[in-house]
Amino acid sequence: MPQPNSWTLLAALALGVPLTLGSAAASETGFLNRKVPIGPRTYRFQVYVPPDWDRARKWPVILFLHGAGERGDDGLIQTEVGIGGALRRHVDRFPAVVVMPQCRREVWWQDPEMESMALAALEQAMQEFGGDPARVYLTGLSMGGYGTWALGTKHPKRFAALAPICGGIRWPSRATPEPPAESSGEDPYADAAKKIGATPVWAFHGSADNRVPVTESRKMVEALKAAGGNVRYTEYEGAGHNSWDKAYQEAEFPVWLFAQRRRSN
Repeated sequence: MPQPNSWTLLAALALGVPLTLGSAAASETGFLNRKVPIGPRTYRFQVYVPPDWDRARKWPVILFLHGAGERGDDGLIQTEVGIGGALRRHVDRFPAVVVMPQCRREVWWQDPEMESMALAALEQAMQEFGGDPARVYLTGLSMGGYGTWALGTKHPKRFAALAPICGGIRWPSRATPEPPAESSGEDPYADAAKKIGATPVWAFHGSADNRVPVTESRKMVEALKAAGGNVRYTEYEGAGHNSWDKAYQEAEFPVWLFAQRRRSN
């Protein structure tokens, strides 16, 4: 159990407030280090806990999947790109618990162990911080955008909404190491759209992306529309691969996200 620091002790003594180890742990917020075991490995990940968190409420939870450049085992760097920056700049916009697992080097989010790890980290954080099962959201950028589409097709009833950024279904031919194969069907976009079904989606991409073709998002959006899906799409004219800074800075994005609720079966 974490120990109270000296500043906490001094403040409590000065105010005449009794301090217990349990109350110190309960007030811990911000970016927190966590670990989750998967088979013989233990993976580090981060959980962001909003400053007004309290145990009496059920909280919305965001699962964030980072890009290829943040792969590793330090359990930290994934907070520096993407949603982590938005959390630091706009605390008031994200009254939610945000789970940020870290993908191992030389593999992708679609690797079975990485999928299991991400979902295990999500479940662990939900149990610890009172996550609301009806308000669990999935988002990711670049490699994590691909992961968002992939995990969303496999677990469409798990998430209240999906927000893939500069992701896709078919991998660029230059992607290394060898990415996992997409759907074996004739039209992988239609296949993915059918599996996602009515789950709300807001996709983002830059029109001048030279890493992940913008056609990946366009094709998925069209496939979802054709399947009668609930989809929004924002394409940033002239933006390159980094469309995530613009997307996560959209003031309307968290408003839309937290308005979505998973339908009960």
